[in-house]
Amino acid sequence: MPVLALTVAAPDANLELVLKVMPALVVLLITAAVCGRLALLVMQPRVLGEMVAGVLLGPTLFGWLFPEAQAALFPPEVRPILYVLSTIGLTLYMFLVGAGIDHTSRTPGEVRKAAVLATSGIVPSLLLGFGAGLLLHSLLSRPDVPPFQFALFVGGALSLTAFPMLARILYERGLENTPIGRLTLLAASIDDALAWCLLAILSAMHLGTGTSSALLTIGLTATFALVMLKVVAPMLRPLGRSVARTGRLGPTGVYVVILVPLTAGWLTDWIGVYAVFGGFFAGLAMPRDPKFREVLHGRMMEIVSTLLLPTFFTFSGLNTQLGGIAGGSMLLAFGLILLAGFCGKYFGCSLAMRWIGFGRREAYAVGALMNARGLMILIFINIGLAQGMITQELFSMLVLVAVLTTAGALPLYKLALPERLERSATAAPPVPATADVRSNSS
Repeated sequence: MPVLALTVAAPDANLELVLKVMPALVVLLITAAVCGRLALLVMQPRVLGEMVAGVLLGPTLFGWLFPEAQAALFPPEVRPILYVLSTIGLTLYMFLVGAGIDHTSRTPGEVRKAAVLATSGIVPSLLLGFGAGLLLHSLLSRPDVPPFQFALFVGGALSLTAFPMLARILYERGLENTPIGRLTLLAASIDDALAWCLLAILSAMHLGTGTSSALLTIGLTATFALVMLKVVAPMLRPLGRSVARTGRLGPTGVYVVILVPLTAGWLTDWIGVYAVFGGFFAGLAMPRDPKFREVLHGRMMEIVSTLLLPTFFTFSGLNTQLGGIAGGSMLLAFGLILLAGFCGKYFGCSLAMRWIGFGRREAYAVGALMNARGLMILIFINIGLAQGMITQELFSMLVLVAVLTTAGALPLYKLALPERLERSATAAPPVPATADVRSNSS
């Protein structure tokens, strides 16, 4: 009599992966929503709450209190999926930021003023950070990293501005197209682009590939930006006219506005300056029609900011540990780094704003915004940690610098520019740089 053999189907690996990714997304979105709401209740931008949520889901709190649950929720095979989603999210968000900038209402000399503001944000922070790095080399550096490289890395990390977070703060307050909003965004983009070029040089020096590799990266980045603005932008103008005429973004248009930033992000990642800049320049290349910007943001902004950005924050939080500070010497070292980072950005940018013709209140408001570092510094230092340029202790200190400077940005901004003065101050163009700056003080 034949024996009936029961066969069990082999498990579907893809289905198993989906069943692991979905709970992780559910938990991170709920946590981001709760922390974002709590941030608003304490008069902080929602994005800071989402950033803190990502850190809390990592080893800092969740992994410390419930290590088995955290390992089950975010197993190693899930993290690459979160990385892909987070990179797509940040690239698309910065694409929307670039597309939303109104170039048609620029004030005369805005690019020059943005360059002055960017320089004032980079140079003082870089110099103060470099000095702090030289003083702390023996305490915090790896033995195989020379003092010059270590100090330059600290200065480069402190010279960053939280470009995506700054953009989100401005969007939440409706300031992205005000004079100080456009100026701050443009200056922050210059700051971060130069910081990434510096990181490319440091990586080349540390890995022994030579400065020629870093110079090639910088040259390719400049070429990419030129092609996007001078070649791709004119090709996209018919799309803008079509949307302005019909009031809708059809299926072909949706393909275009998805493919252009993703391709640009892929190219800049390949170049070595991170996908966020590819997304931003893709946005700058989009048509300038107001109706096009309105339709584009209506189709994409909510899903990007609600699903994909919290994924980026959580992935970064999973790689963040805040247990590296202990003892008097470490606390003093952290205080020195925090002081160097805060003073370099805040006072450097504030003084530059006064010099180019803005009033006292606007100057300190922009200094506060430019001082936020957010997750751009976390990306920067994660690369440094992965390449063996910095220790876990310095990494932890710079994480705290990111959290504290970002948390202080909006309160300092509101202190300098309360809501009753914000609209009138941001709507009016600044006085000419040659005028007496005292006449524009508030």
